[in-house]
Amino acid sequence: MRSAFRRGRVVALLFVSIVAATKCFALPSFARQTGFECVACHVSWPELTAVGRQFKLGGYTLIKESATDARPLLSLDQDTPPPLIPFAAFAQASVTRTAKTDTAGADASAFPAQDRAVLQQLSLFLAGRLANHVGAFAQWSYDGVAHHSAVDNVDLRFADHHAGGGLDVAWGLSLNNSPTMSDLYNSTPVWGFPFVSSSVAPTPTASTIIEGGLAQQVAGLSAYSMWNRTVYAELGGYRTADGVFSILRAGVDRSTAAALRGTAPYGRLALQREWDDGVQSAMVGVFGFRVEKYPDPLNAVGASDTFSDVGVDAQYQYVTTAHRISGQFGYIREAQHLDGTFGQGNAANARNDLRTVNAKVTYYYDVRYGVSLGYRRVTGDADSVLYPSGVAVSGSASGRPDSSALIVELDWLPWRDRRFTLQYTAYQKFNGGTTNYDGFGRNAKDNNSLYLVAWFPF
Repeated sequence: MRSAFRRGRVVALLFVSIVAATKCFALPSFARQTGFECVACHVSWPELTAVGRQFKLGGYTLIKESATDARPLLSLDQDTPPPLIPFAAFAQASVTRTAKTDTAGADASAFPAQDRAVLQQLSLFLAGRLANHVGAFAQWSYDGVAHHSAVDNVDLRFADHHAGGGLDVAWGLSLNNSPTMSDLYNSTPVWGFPFVSSSVAPTPTASTIIEGGLAQQVAGLSAYSMWNRTVYAELGGYRTADGVFSILRAGVDRSTAAALRGTAPYGRLALQREWDDGVQSAMVGVFGFRVEKYPDPLNAVGASDTFSDVGVDAQYQYVTTAHRISGQFGYIREAQHLDGTFGQGNAANARNDLRTVNAKVTYYYDVRYGVSLGYRRVTGDADSVLYPSGVAVSGSASGRPDSSALIVELDWLPWRDRRFTLQYTAYQKFNGGTTNYDGFGRNAKDNNSLYLVAWFPF
């Protein structure tokens, strides 16, 4: 009876959220600035179309013509001239159910908010044109589960464009706080699938450092260029976000924020082709990142760890009003030289390799109904200290990082700026094993999760 009541309360809360959403029709700041509908720049947000990639290349500065030069300071009305302050916000409400929560050694702390409707995230944005050639995507987020707020994704840009004499070059500079934040494609870590996931379901331990290991902890400056809408190149470097750049990690606990040795170089090269007036597009690319990081961020001296990541990726899109198809693939190999961590006894090996594969395909009908199928796999060297046993749910009895999962996602957009997502994650392997992976009798499939989330941008 109590279980049935709890499920009924969850459904009621989400129904109230859906009804409340019908009262809000304002578009986000980019749409207010450009006059475009969201679907012009997105397959379904945040995945970019060819138009969206050009907008990002231009530093978020494209602006619609207005009959008057007078612009309001702040406005959420899409019919007024673009406001001087490009403000936007969004909220996410979610419910998560993990398959099993009662295996041996498990306790409630491993499954916070099980079956409960929660405010997963509330974000405020300064996103759009700030001046000629200067634009921003700056996000501040509140985590409704951890009850903590901090800076989120930041990408500040200077951009320009030259066309003539058979040459079309878009170029610019990006100051950002996460490797691949500046990328145009949805096959690299920051903007890759899944675009949203549960913040309370158990997840595998291992991932490469470029896959969020430095997010909101570093300051990076890169120069980028697109030649004849065919060749995209980017070169830059990342350092510890301290001094004047500490604002790029504001709210992040200093004891957990990364401390880097010197500058970490980042490079990106991609070849793309667009045809049928942009209806179809394809891309193949490579990217690389090498970082030296101190094991203890509060004691940035002595030996450091070196992570060298090399990735290859690809993307295809077919975009019309009635039908939208997209696919992405990414592979990353990370070579780990753990001189600092191994020297402190916190790794069993001085050298490890880690490899990840991410792939997904998406189909949308009428920009309203979507289905996506994703796959993620992590494999690597066994290291019984980095991936320890003796911990229920999150441990690895084999000392291996290997995990794999299928992700099925259904999306419904009753209005263009509202989305409801139902996502199911099914694990074939978790933290090195299929059965009894944690040594307490827990199986990989016990971490399968059903996740319902409502998106409300405004």
